[in-house]
Amino acid sequence: MAEQSPPYWVLISVLFSSQPLTPSLAMTLHQVAYDLYRRGDTVQPVAGDLLTGKVHNLRKDVQMGAISGPAFEAEIETERGSGVVRFLLTRQGLEMMEAVPPEPPRPKYLN
Repeated sequence: MAEQSPPYWVLISVLFSSQPLTPSLAMTLHQVAYDLYRRGDTVQPVAGDLLTGKVHNLRKDVQMGAISGPAFEAEIETERGSGVVRFLLTRQGLEMMEAVPPEPPRPKYLN
């Protein structure tokens, strides 16, 4: 049986969003933010079927009640228009992601 990824509400906590977030949009923002966090970068573009935009690593930790973690801000364009999402990666989610080994790179074929 294949392992499933943790649910998005364990991985990401949205502080503010001017757009309604679907589970797939939340997971896309989580993946970009997690990549930024692991590399220590400040900004990364995001593009896909559902959105385009940029995710910014705010390089500070925030706490809201019992939830804490590194903070991010995304400027996005969706089919519903432009918006801003402020969120954090939860410490619990970071611990879960670090326990899962990264996927091996897929071979690139030239045909």
